[in-house]
Amino acid sequence: MKLQGHYYRHLLNLEIAALLIGVLAGILDALFGGILLFVSNIRVQFPYWTIPFLGLAGLLIVFLYQRFGDDSIKGMGLVFEVEHGQRKKIPKRLVPLVILTTWLTHLFGGSAGREGVAVQLGATIATTLTALRFLKDYSKELLVIGMAAGFGGLFQTPMAATFFALEILVIGKIRFQLFLPVFTAAFIASQTSYSLGLEKFNHLIQSDVSLDFLTVGKLLLAGLFFALVGKLFAISLLFLKGKLAKIAPNPYLKIAIGGLILSLIFLILEHGRYSGLGTNLIEASFLGNKIYVYDWILKLFLTVVTISLGFQGGEVTPLFSIGASFGVVLAPTLGLPIELLAALGYVGVFASATNTILGPLLIMGEVFGFANTPYAFIVLVIVSCLQFLPSIYPLQKHSIAKDL
Repeated sequence: MKLQGHYYRHLLNLEIAALLIGVLAGILDALFGGILLFVSNIRVQFPYWTIPFLGLAGLLIVFLYQRFGDDSIKGMGLVFEVEHGQRKKIPKRLVPLVILTTWLTHLFGGSAGREGVAVQLGATIATTLTALRFLKDYSKELLVIGMAAGFGGLFQTPMAATFFALEILVIGKIRFQLFLPVFTAAFIASQTSYSLGLEKFNHLIQSDVSLDFLTVGKLLLAGLFFALVGKLFAISLLFLKGKLAKIAPNPYLKIAIGGLILSLIFLILEHGRYSGLGTNLIEASFLGNKIYVYDWILKLFLTVVTISLGFQGGEVTPLFSIGASFGVVLAPTLGLPIELLAALGYVGVFASATNTILGPLLIMGEVFGFANTPYAFIVLVIVSCLQFLPSIYPLQKHSIAKDL
């Protein structure tokens, strides 16, 4: 009974924290996401007045981090350092820096995401609460709660955010004792950002494909393709970051020259089609607009280069766009509905690149309709087999290795 009382006191403390974290993360996500969409629209309307200056924006980004950033340049690395016990909290200066530099990246045409910012915002808010006496020993628990709040507030998928945060830090380890406060924070953040007007993407898919032997075989094959694309992204990112660090150790030179080259490529290739989040490719995939057979690989390559050069944002929304557009290309070959394959690519490539399974499965339900989760389940069975390969988070740990 004493142990039970101790557990419930801890749970109550974390639940109180989750309510506060959820509100604060939802507000910050709404502000960040709303302005991000605004600057992205400016770039779309005036590509020739914005994209050519990507290199100059890069110089400003490097300056801001060099002058004011301290450890903030580590980005998601700070999140994993808290998990590994190497630090108690994430520096508060990260919040304005990562927000401003991500806006700059998107305004001037870099191909990047936004979830990295949201997760870092939530984690920073959460670990800052360790300054409160009754939360001073909960840095790791608050970290997970904050990550869920950041992800949930931005994408407004609280169930997916809950499991993404629970499974992302250590592969094969899910802290079910944190289930309630993690979901609370994700749900509150989602409702807060929604009430403040932040847009949510969802597209209900009506599919009645029967799960016979042939269809299951096709879905397993699709899962293999999506898994390989996700790993191609993750391994390419890891390789190019390391290569560029050796070739161009001066961050100013690297980002200025790289940004200039990227500007030319972005403008030559469909006037900025591959700049920004990739939501244009997602919309095209589900609305029946033109998807070229090479869209997914160009978006993959240009996102890897953008992030490797030092531009800010994240990888998840580009991964969604890569997966959706690849699904459209793959669908005729497998003889499966285009919309269904686009949705499966949306979650499958994301799952492979992040080494997560339950979060992507719930994204399938919350974004595309829960009737479609059996198809995603089969795809993710294959994706899970590649979890020992690198993800986009190099500090991610594998607990499952201990059981082999």
